[in-house]
Amino acid sequence: MTVLPDQFRAAARGAGATADDADLDSAANYLLSRWTEPQRHYHDVTHLAAVLEVVDRFAELAPNPDRVRLAAWMHDAVYDPRALGDANERDSAEFAQGLLHTLGVPDEVAAEVARLVGLTAGHATEENDPDGELLCDADLAILAADEERYARYSAAIRREYAHVPDGDFRAGRTRVLQELLKLPSIYRLAPIHDQWEARARANLETELEILA
Repeated sequence: MTVLPDQFRAAARGAGATADDADLDSAANYLLSRWTEPQRHYHDVTHLAAVLEVVDRFAELAPNPDRVRLAAWMHDAVYDPRALGDANERDSAEFAQGLLHTLGVPDEVAAEVARLVGLTAGHATEENDPDGELLCDADLAILAADEERYARYSAAIRREYAHVPDGDFRAGRTRVLQELLKLPSIYRLAPIHDQWEARARANLETELEILA
């Protein structure tokens, strides 16, 4: 687990944080305590590490990869499966801006990280937003996983929504998957699209068949 705080410290420094190492480590460990909350079965530290791995792998596609890394750390910092609409993403964005401010990250950078976090609500980016595209593509990387890993992912999502009756869950999950399939492209950045798009669409279609 020590690797993740080191990564957070490096990203924060790269984004202009002026806090000392002890404060940066405390912030990282506080974030990790959020990512290990008991209601999380998919949106947990494993997901955080996976998103960061994708960001690192394709970092050259983004002009500000450290901002993207910080947004990855923050994008599910607030996660309540019972929350309505985009509340988790909005609260995570607000949390991100406040925390980064306390760490001495320049205001405009903290605001940009908060903006990136907000994009994960609908994974919709404007043209010419490679930082946002990388974060969204990394967040959705699980959709292109192999069959076994995708099955674990979908089962973990169901556990997070254990409070929702089966019929309501199937209807809601079906809508989510159908909206993803309606996108012109699930993945925005060309190298990621070329590697993962077909596999992701096949996984979504298979899950829809199971739900039906």
